[in-house]
Amino acid sequence: MSNLRIFAVNRKKISSLHICNMYCSRIRASLTRIKPLVTLGRSYSSLPGLLGNDIKSLRSIINPPVAKIRNIGIMAHIDAGKTTTTERILYYSGYTRSLGDVDDGDTVTDFMAQERERGITIQSAAVTFDWKGYRVNLIDTPGHVDFTLEVERCLRVLDGAVAVFDASAGVEAQTLTVWRQADKHKIPRICFLNKMDKTGASFNYAVESIREKLKAKPLLLQLPIGEAKTFKGVVDVVNKEKLLWNPNSDDGKDFERKPLLEKSDPKLLKEATEARNALIEQIADLDDEFADLVLGEFSENFDLLPAEKLQTAIHRVTLAQTAVPVLCGSALKNKGVQPLLDAITLYLPSPEERNYEFLQWYKGDLCALAFKVLHDKQRGPLVFMRIYSGMIKPQLAIHNINGNCTERISRLLLPFADQHVEIPSLTAGNIALTVGLKHTATGDTIVSSKSSAVAAARRAEREGEKKQRHNSEAERLLLAGVEIPEPVFFCTIEPPSVAKQPDLDHALKCLQREDPSLKVRLDPDSGQTVLCGMGELHIDIIHDRIKREYGLETYLGPLQVAYRETILNSVRATDTVDRTLGDKRHLVTVELEAKPTETSSAVPVIEYAESVSEDILKDSQEAIENGIHSACLQGPLLGSPVQDVAITLHSLIIHPGTSSTMISACVSRCVQKALKTADKQILEPLMNLEVTVTRDHLSAVLADLAQRRGSIQEIQTRQDNRVVVGFVPLAETMGYSTALRTLTSGSATFTLELSNYQAMNPQDQSTLLNRRSGLT
Repeated sequence: MSNLRIFAVNRKKISSLHICNMYCSRIRASLTRIKPLVTLGRSYSSLPGLLGNDIKSLRSIINPPVAKIRNIGIMAHIDAGKTTTTERILYYSGYTRSLGDVDDGDTVTDFMAQERERGITIQSAAVTFDWKGYRVNLIDTPGHVDFTLEVERCLRVLDGAVAVFDASAGVEAQTLTVWRQADKHKIPRICFLNKMDKTGASFNYAVESIREKLKAKPLLLQLPIGEAKTFKGVVDVVNKEKLLWNPNSDDGKDFERKPLLEKSDPKLLKEATEARNALIEQIADLDDEFADLVLGEFSENFDLLPAEKLQTAIHRVTLAQTAVPVLCGSALKNKGVQPLLDAITLYLPSPEERNYEFLQWYKGDLCALAFKVLHDKQRGPLVFMRIYSGMIKPQLAIHNINGNCTERISRLLLPFADQHVEIPSLTAGNIALTVGLKHTATGDTIVSSKSSAVAAARRAEREGEKKQRHNSEAERLLLAGVEIPEPVFFCTIEPPSVAKQPDLDHALKCLQREDPSLKVRLDPDSGQTVLCGMGELHIDIIHDRIKREYGLETYLGPLQVAYRETILNSVRATDTVDRTLGDKRHLVTVELEAKPTETSSAVPVIEYAESVSEDILKDSQEAIENGIHSACLQGPLLGSPVQDVAITLHSLIIHPGTSSTMISACVSRCVQKALKTADKQILEPLMNLEVTVTRDHLSAVLADLAQRRGSIQEIQTRQDNRVVVGFVPLAETMGYSTALRTLTSGSATFTLELSNYQAMNPQDQSTLLNRRSGLT
């Protein structure tokens, strides 16, 4: 009856989904009296740990000790096997009863209809599970470049990451991107070489590509037993054991761990001993504490060094990010996933091992970051939060620093992909799902109250003064959100009828809260709604979601490229605004100069000549800068934003009583006048392109890229394939995926990533302007 006692002690509200647990526990209690060996397996939607052999108290299930929590993400290039690896992890930890498959569209983390149809991950999904007494919050992230922001916002809240590699391809283009993102957030990570059973898989090639392309130091904790078709298990280098999976087992749960012996495996033992010695030397070079231990007690014989000491040292080195542990396996063939789970708990940090500078200012008060918003038809907006300090409970009033508003959490859930378990409270280090927050968006900082935020800001300011830091840095750390990249594609979107426009506006507002990389604006000339996104796939999926989730059959205009404009010479201009409104006269005269900047700058650089008096600046600086910024939003050629421009204000004469709106209007008109008279230049987005193609189709791909104004940087060799690396203007990549499939009979793959903006040549520029003005 122990289960019933647990429920009696914790008379909390239990969601209807889990009432069945009470009946299960009663049945189980009676069964244990009759037949002690009968066990009930974990149900997919049950509260973890309430059923099965490990009956724990509710508190330990909901709020495990911080040292036992691991917040990790799975990141990789598209198609390296992230979702399949996640699926296997969930199966072995007991949260699913059958193995899902990306190709069949029945995985836990890819639960959106678009993900299941396309076989790709679009949204990151959070899943919570237990493994050998550890609570793991796992986030499966997308690999496609259009959803880079989705990866960025998840890395922001993780303590560690697993980088998954395709063992036949090694480091690929998007692997580099996500690796750089992890470097930026200083995230310790371990590498998993997946697809060891694939034809062309090479352990040594993949390790070498990690060393060369990622400039990381790989620590080989495992060696494969066989490669490609002969792959049947792994050698555990740390413990000098071999792990062999039963070839007749359907699910890979059945594997045996045997020590390597001179008698039965002389060759494997020799390889493992050499690898272990190399590993010990490598770690001794990176960790002084371990070096002292090795040189002191075990300098004669490395074999005597206990595995626990070695594992502790690997944990320290991983935490310091001086090296990355490397493991291998095949998720699809169910090999090597359990040792990966062990490595996650052994080597990746717990929340208390990560040092977040802003925590000291909260002194144990609530501080959480909303890193994702989902819209649920029944519950409304669901907000994913990472709790850094303090505790969250249902019915708790919280303060949103970014939105400067107070809201109330109605319910608190633990996320199991698209299934959620209701819980009474959650402490620091966990990832929670909250219901009832109407105004919180991605990247918002959540605290217990406004006064708590003010007190934290004061502490940060005092600390900043001690270290001679600016207040802005303290502020930036308080509101450590997510950097949102600029969109590169845009197109118009229209509802089926004018009556449906409010519904479309609501759908777009909801989607923008979920996905901040989607921008929506109104075209001032045509009055149309314009969608701005990160790529063709991004806009296509937004369009699809509006249709499926909001029932609106919208029409998309042709995809347009987000061009920019700049000027090539310096120009002076003057302008006067003289208006009488009522009995007030508003008179402003402005003289300014616009000139190109030497360094690239997305926003105009604003300078003031010495002749401009400080008194005028004190009162009108904001109005002047607003006027300059608004003038640079629409350039004279295409109406695109103007960049790489410096504006110097030479004189400003203001009649007493003139409103700031008039000052802004005059400055704005004067800047536009200067931009129109200067020599103008259109800048177009240039993309980094990487095409992986077989040798037979290489020449056709190169010829096609030459037609698309592409410039080839290098052609690398990757196993039997060729990798073409180069730059191509974004305007020329429209429909490239279809063209590439046609050219290569579907065998080539490519990735695109924004590199920078570059000047168009005069011929291309005049063709574009003629096309836009309808002359061609």
